[in-house]
Amino acid sequence: MGLVRILLFLQVSLSAALILLGSIVEAYGYGLSLGTSWPYRSDILRLAARGDPEAWHRITAAILGLNAVALALLLRSVDAFSGLALSAATALLGVATLNVLAGKAPAFLHGLHAILAYCTLGSYVLQASAGSPGVWRFVATSGPLHAFLLAVFLGALVTGSRGFKAPLGSFVLPRSRGQIAFAAHFVGWLLVVIAAAWLMPRGNVMLILALLQGALGFALYQSVNKSPARPGFLTVLHETMALLILFSLMFAWRF
Repeated sequence: MGLVRILLFLQVSLSAALILLGSIVEAYGYGLSLGTSWPYRSDILRLAARGDPEAWHRITAAILGLNAVALALLLRSVDAFSGLALSAATALLGVATLNVLAGKAPAFLHGLHAILAYCTLGSYVLQASAGSPGVWRFVATSGPLHAFLLAVFLGALVTGSRGFKAPLGSFVLPRSRGQIAFAAHFVGWLLVVIAAAWLMPRGNVMLILALLQGALGFALYQSVNKSPARPGFLTVLHETMALLILFSLMFAWRF
């Protein structure tokens, strides 16, 4: 296996790990453990050694960024430079998400950060897969991907809208910003289910995962209301399922 191949698989792994680390940060209330200073602090290595997931989140992002630069220099292709641009944009939006949690920036920036993180992952998955279309061609022509990214955006919007350590609250008709975002996220999930059904039978794995994600989403809703500061492992499971849905879409998994 050549160096470029190894670096591409490393980049896919780092991109997925970064998303999961972000979910761990949210799950256990570490979102502002390093404050709003960005990207690094003098004590970041000490905090990482103590197991702070936000510290590991930022360190992983740095390694991913350096690897993106290396791939862009080695490949010098549109897709490689696109991956670098997406990685940089995701990192720059990192400071925005911190300010969203601190109540100093609009919630939609949290959603934009999530979309960029998944687009970064997808770009490197395509580059690592032989015979895959170009990144922008895939993005432009995949309707189910658009539905997925919309759901991702709205899911992150829920987190940004409800506020740091604040519950969503029970509701029939949504009233607060967090409740409206949650209702919109539900519609986004329905679009993913419809997209997966439209792909049948090629999308049967995606459809099953999307339905399971719906159940996880409502369980997470209850967990957020019960323990808004630390909703727990369901957050990580919800994000893991989102990753699996993306992979099932990109690789057309089927039984």
